[in-house]
Formats: sequence, structure tokens, C-alpha cells
Amino acid sequence: MNDDMQSIIGLLQEVPLFQDLSISELESIAPLFVERKFKKNTVLFHEGDSGNEFFIIESGLVKIYRIDYTKEVILSLFREGDYFGEMSLIQNGMTRSATVETLAPTTMYTLSRSDFIEFMVKSPRLSLKLLEVTMERLRKANEQIYDLTFLDVRTRTIKVISRLAEEHGVTKHGGLMIDMKLTHQQLANMAGTVRESVTKVLQELQEDQVISIDKKMIFIKNMEELKKRII
Repeated sequence: MNDDMQSIIGLLQEVPLFQDLSISELESIAPLFVERKFKKNTVLFHEGDSGNEFFIIESGLVKIYRIDYTKEVILSLFREGDYFGEMSLIQNGMTRSATVETLAPTTMYTLSRSDFIEFMVKSPRLSLKLLEVTMERLRKANEQIYDLTFLDVRTRTIKVISRLAEEHGVTKHGGLMIDMKLTHQQLANMAGTVRESVTKVLQELQEDQVISIDKKMIFIKNMEELKKRII
């Protein structure tokens, strides 16, 4: 087995969708993936485009977003080990539900729907896992809809910071560092509000010593206190 194949298998073992597969199954599906490299600010596809590819990120950062009239709403930020495009694997001819754009130079592995379906026929466990992870993402989407509908701007902003800390937090000095640079506008696009409102909430949290910010990276000093403010 060459180094490239070992690299793909190692990556697949960290992706929830493929974690239940045996080594022999991983060795069978790994050659079906194609490596692709993208520059920063590359749009991989637009909402409404036809889709028949699944993506796994090896390195880099992408944003998943929709345009509400002229306003950008960021649904997720994905980085190494994350995947997207799984809905196109389930139903032939399904269009993309959101736009995907790189926020940094990004390397990915892609898998075509035809190759995936052929492999899935041989591995019922993969079909069950795909259903499981899709339901989990649906649950998160429902939670986001609830937040945008019923929570006030301040609470939405704090919840976004808390979720980013849980998903991308790195333990440091007794707290959690969100391991990505985030602008106030990007946070606003995730919270469904305007930049000025996010800036105000961030200032409040810094003044109360709940967080600190250095070079666009947020450090959660007191996660317990942060969660208490999500009412």
C-alpha cells in the first residue's frame, strides 16, 4: 500500500460515515477517491447546482452558506476531517442545498455518486451509517432553525461562539481556543444578525472576562459562564 492510500485510509477512519468499515472495506473504497486542491475563496458549487460528488476535507477551511435575499447566512464552517455533499449520494439528481466556498487553501478528496452507490450495495453497514449521520445533521439543522426563529440576537451570538468552541476548540491555558480566525462579519452571518450587534456582544464578554480575542481568534476563559448566558 503506497503512502497516498494510507493517507486516505487514515482520513476515512476519522470520518464518522466510514468509522464502522473494516480495514479491507476501507482499502476497497479508498482508491475511488480523487484528490483535489483549491485556492482560497474558490466556490466549489452554488445552491441549486446539480450534485453528484461527496467531499472530505484533508486540510483547509470551507464555509457552507445560503443567500437570504442579499444577506449571507453561514450554516457551517468545516475543516480537516469534516465532510459535506452527502445528500447528493442519497438521491440521484438532487440539487445542492447551499453554496460552498473555501476560506483558505484547501485539499479535499471527492467521491462520485456512482462509485459510492456501487460500494454501498456491498456494504449495508455503510447505508445504515449514512442514515445515522444524515439524521444527526438534520437534528442540528432543526436546532439552528429554532435558534434563528426564537432566540434573541445576543443569545444567538453567544450560542454560536459556544458551538464553535465545542466543535473546533483546542484546550489551552485552562480554557478553549477556537482554532480558526473569525471576523465579526462571519460570526454575524452565522448568528443571522448584523456585524455591529456581534461586536457589542463580544465587547460585553471580554469586559466580563468570559472570553478574550487575539488576532481574530477567540479564547473561551470560562465555558461554564458562557453557557449560563444562553437563556
